[in-house]
Amino acid sequence: MADYRNCMECGADLLADDIAIHRKLIQRNAEEFYCIDCLAELMGHTRPEIEKLIKYYRDSGQCTLFR
Repeated sequence: MADYRNCMECGADLLADDIAIHRKLIQRNAEEFYCIDCLAELMGHTRPEIEKLIKYYRDSGQCTLFR
């Protein structure tokens, strides 16, 4: 069953950006998600780097996940 409320790693509450960046970087049709912190750790990046990507996708206006 889809869990749009909590991170599948740490259980943190998820926001729209957590779900959108997970879908962008991991799997478009995912039903379970990592929060930004756990996603950054999984991918070997920092939270600010992931937040920079989110800003880039939102500012580009090209990705429907960030509208």
